[in-house]
Amino acid sequence: MASRSTSVLGIDRSLSGKSWRWRGGNMDLSEPGAGFGGGLTDDIVTQLLLSRGVPREDLERHRNPSLRSFLPDPSEFRDMDAAAERLAQAVQTNETVTVYGDYDVDGATSAALLILLLRELGHEARYYIPDRLLEGYGPSGEALVRIAGEGSSLIVTVDCGAMAYEALEMASNAGVDVVVVDHHKCAAVLPRAMALVNPNRLDESELAASHGHLAAVGVAFLLAVATVRVLRRRGFFADRREPDLFALLDLVALGTVADVAALHGLNRALVAQGLKIMARRDNVGMSALIDASRLNRAPTCSDLGFALGPRINAGGRVGESTLGVRLLTTTDADEARDIAAQLSRLNDERRAIEQAVQEAAEAQLAAQHNRAVIVAAGTGWHPGVIGIVAGRIKEKTGKPTLVIALDADEAGQGKGSGRSISGVDLGAAIIAAREAGLLVAGGGHAMAAGLTIAPDKLDALGDWLDSRLANDVALASAHQSMLLDLALAPGGLTPELVETLESAGPYGMGWPGPRVAVGPVRVIKADTVGADHVRLIVSGNDGGRFKAMAFRAAESDMGQALLHASQGRRLWLAGRAKIDDWGSRPQAELHVDDAAFLD
Repeated sequence: MASRSTSVLGIDRSLSGKSWRWRGGNMDLSEPGAGFGGGLTDDIVTQLLLSRGVPREDLERHRNPSLRSFLPDPSEFRDMDAAAERLAQAVQTNETVTVYGDYDVDGATSAALLILLLRELGHEARYYIPDRLLEGYGPSGEALVRIAGEGSSLIVTVDCGAMAYEALEMASNAGVDVVVVDHHKCAAVLPRAMALVNPNRLDESELAASHGHLAAVGVAFLLAVATVRVLRRRGFFADRREPDLFALLDLVALGTVADVAALHGLNRALVAQGLKIMARRDNVGMSALIDASRLNRAPTCSDLGFALGPRINAGGRVGESTLGVRLLTTTDADEARDIAAQLSRLNDERRAIEQAVQEAAEAQLAAQHNRAVIVAAGTGWHPGVIGIVAGRIKEKTGKPTLVIALDADEAGQGKGSGRSISGVDLGAAIIAAREAGLLVAGGGHAMAAGLTIAPDKLDALGDWLDSRLANDVALASAHQSMLLDLALAPGGLTPELVETLESAGPYGMGWPGPRVAVGPVRVIKADTVGADHVRLIVSGNDGGRFKAMAFRAAESDMGQALLHASQGRRLWLAGRAKIDDWGSRPQAELHVDDAAFLD
């Protein structure tokens, strides 16, 4: 195995300023007739699994991840049995149940999963999704008390509630039982609830805590399994069919990927199986969503994150927060088409709003070129898109970024969202800034954070973050590298290779898609397509010729270098191998992340 300190292909500084390193073993197949470097004899899929942390003795289980192999006993989780018993009781006694969900994709899919489960059990549950702008994140005590007053004796919160102390206290005082199904970080003291199911409870067992990467919809699925088991034990299915829990896995897959949950272990199995269910199009609303996304094939993991998920999210960001749950639970095909079309329109509106905010935020970058942390703020910016914009600017600048939407009222507050780079704990810095009196509220984790700030504290916050994080940012930037899984000659980039690489998926957060270096090549044609995408036609000495796309790269240093590269210069391209199926027969293409000239 090659040393991680040795650069791949001799590239110590690419066009994006990175050194190229092997993610795992040396898989350099770029020379004619080459086998795996370093004496490795494993096949490509085995090497991909090993480089993602799979022990050699556990390869077969991970090669084809199934629920049978990865699903834990739900009873391992604290309060799971109590939650399942209470939900089963509500079904058997026909109580009024309300599912209280968050307004994002994880919340919508979690709520839809429990609603569909209860429907299969002969019980119609109500749902409540708060308005993002008017009510904010998490359960409000006023809403819970109102739901109880409308007749609900059981409320199940999904994707929220782990820190809702005051709200759950109000609900308890109102006499309603609340079951919390969540995955967000918990404090040592838990809020008052009938049951709180969360793998990130600090008092969880080691086995349960090992599933802390689950999205809320994954936790909700485990609750569904536990509830059916309780009802089975009570003889509930003596004269009725048990629900098909596997049919709910399309919801689990969508919520897990859209919430950027780590795709290893159980999550990878849930998503792998969920994609198979999604391809069947049994869920009327999901099918309409796929059609509205203009997909003429079975959705892939990437589609969940970039096509289906954003449409559901658009309802909570800039539209009506209940649209996602309504779509995913309807049985009316006409209603499903109408809602899916509405979500697509809202997604287009969200993109336009996002673009306007991004342009305004990027106009502030020049004045901060010496800053270690970018802090952009503006009046009237839509708070529903600031997290997306922060992520875009972070990718463009390579620096942690905060984007803050200020109220029009000068006495009002700003709501901010931040995204960080590897090696810089932005969440800890925001918590420290709050404790230092610079913020009204704030928190998060290493890679993302949220905050509330008084406008007159903006400059002080920028100075404070710059001072605290400058060394961390400099160190992280100095050690940036592009991790590669495979190096190929141009003729090796084939549809068959793409199929082989994809068989080690699904890929996502925590289970990165394989990055391939292809070369040496020469640019035959380079142009800009769409707003700012660079399209290349390249060829190699072996006769291999393929198309490469560098998305959102036209204005970057790398994009400009590729667009104006002399056709005589040789270079390596690094990125994701994909299938281009627009033509008469599928062709392999490369989605470029980086490039490096050889001469």
